[in-house]
Amino acid sequence: MTSAPPPGRYDWLDFNAPMSGALADSLASALTRGAPRAVLDIGCGWGELLLRVLAAAPDARGIGVDRDAPLLERGRANAAARGLDSRVTFREQFPDADERGPADVVICVGADHIFGTQGEALRELATVVAPGGRVLFGSGYWERTPSVEEAEGLGATPDDFGSLPDLVDLALICGFRLLDLRTATRREWEAFEMGFLADWEEWLLRWPDDPAAPEIRERADAHRNGYLRGYRDILGFAYLILGRPATR
Repeated sequence: MTSAPPPGRYDWLDFNAPMSGALADSLASALTRGAPRAVLDIGCGWGELLLRVLAAAPDARGIGVDRDAPLLERGRANAAARGLDSRVTFREQFPDADERGPADVVICVGADHIFGTQGEALRELATVVAPGGRVLFGSGYWERTPSVEEAEGLGATPDDFGSLPDLVDLALICGFRLLDLRTATRREWEAFEMGFLADWEEWLLRWPDDPAAPEIRERADAHRNGYLRGYRDILGFAYLILGRPATR
């Protein structure tokens, strides 16, 4: 029987994406140039990026949506600690149209799978952002087409993503204009992957002989090998700041 508490979840990460604090602040600055009043973050996790956007837009109110209730509680605690809790709501259910209205800024980072494909996500995002508004779309692309074995390290297939130009073209096809583009650096990827693994690795250092240790060690080793021997320098991650035209 396990005597130790379970490992934490994302305790060593500020963002559940390959994103540094400097990149997050830069994106928040770019998204708030038009003084937005309503911000919607779909798949927000604990809402760190959402909170930074709200801090940069003092007249804005935000809604963060995620299915993971413990992460939303972390977001509420962080919002309260920063004095932002009166301007943000975290919820598990997507708000109705009459409740949320079209948002001036919509964030969807690493959550396009909620809608299906990247194209399906972009088309749906176009319906929730106000005309003239901004969308931050963070999603994957292949730096080069991987082999089947390399893609398997991610639990993917070579057909799951296209190139970066393909991703931009898709956004244009879905009616957006590309206003800015950032891609995760190798260091941001490394910090993300090692931060993700740190919950398990720190636990294993503290309780190496716990009955649960072999399973946790196996999971950590499998994830690390999938990254280092699989998708490292093959899977890219792009942050597209997209504008919706004021008229269609």
